[in-house]
Amino acid sequence: MKQCWRWFGPQDPIALQDLHQVGVEGIVTALHHIPPGAAWRFQDIEERQNLLKANGYAWDVVESLPVSEAIKTQSPEMPAHIEAYKSSLRALAAQGIKVVCYNFMPILDWTRTELRAKQPHGGVAMAFSAVDFAAFDLFILQRKGAEDAYLPAILDAATSRFAALSDTEKATLQHNITAGLPGANDQWSVSDVRALLGTYDGISPALLRNNLIDFLSQVAPLAQDLGVRLCCHPDDPPFSLMGLPRVMSSACDYAAVLDAVDLAANGATLCTGSLGVAAGFDGPAFVKRHGPRIHFAHLRNTRRTRSLDPNMPDFHESPHLDGDTDMVGTVQALIREEARRSAEGREDSVIPMRPDHGQELLGDLGGHSTPGYPLIGRMRGLAELRGVMAACP
Repeated sequence: MKQCWRWFGPQDPIALQDLHQVGVEGIVTALHHIPPGAAWRFQDIEERQNLLKANGYAWDVVESLPVSEAIKTQSPEMPAHIEAYKSSLRALAAQGIKVVCYNFMPILDWTRTELRAKQPHGGVAMAFSAVDFAAFDLFILQRKGAEDAYLPAILDAATSRFAALSDTEKATLQHNITAGLPGANDQWSVSDVRALLGTYDGISPALLRNNLIDFLSQVAPLAQDLGVRLCCHPDDPPFSLMGLPRVMSSACDYAAVLDAVDLAANGATLCTGSLGVAAGFDGPAFVKRHGPRIHFAHLRNTRRTRSLDPNMPDFHESPHLDGDTDMVGTVQALIREEARRSAEGREDSVIPMRPDHGQELLGDLGGHSTPGYPLIGRMRGLAELRGVMAACP
């Protein structure tokens, strides 16, 4: 696998030239300043590509070319947004960029309730608490019908939890959920979220999946012609939040979408951390089932902790080899898939991967590190994954 690194552009606190010391082989980045629904211009892509080249790298993976809410809900702006998406794909292909990651999560992208939860070793990690999220949903967002989404034990705990929060803690919780995470497609205020929730009235999981399939039916054939590989990132976490549907949370979800648009260009981003929050996730089995269509791998781990609702588990970001996902078995399966592709003569026999997320350790600490994307924590993760890769036959 090609050992890549997510870099958030010129504003990223980690300098590109320093990544050579880490052993990074490729870069995953995006034009985060361009809003969803707008086309990426060739000139902007070329500028980023030239910046990477000047520092000894190529642009290996786009993460993400965001899918707008208009496309997800099929609002009147959808046709224009799809044309903009196609224009972006053409511009990326013209620059030789072949792997494009995206997601289809409604409103909120990946969600955590705490960005720096203290760990026993002295570092910190991102974490999700069902009780804290329920406190946000019930008392900050004040979503209509929210009380019906939670078990009585969570409702009671969330009520007590919210009452104990200071105004500063309430503001932090709100920020963490609505605007606190890097690389999100959009950043919303509470009033924005309330308004957007209304656009999902009547959109069931089946309908949202159909909307995803409709989108792919329009863009995947173009991607195929351009030699671009699209790869959908799973829901994070893999369960419903705020009553919204989730449609990419399991191997079966991927099967439904990949089979519906059966083109090589329509593929998967295997994120072991997102999928691994679900108790039944089997990383090696996912690779065995969907290996030919895995175009990108996020290798990270999570550990489920105590939970008042097994369908909405609490979890935190764990060290890469010390969580609920069988990381060694998953890496072995990916390397076998690469060997199979090589024997077939596939152009994409080498799968780009990155050490996704990481705990803040040592010099990362102090609040200056990008949440989820620290230097030392990801260095540790990449070193551990590199060791597994080297040990695989």
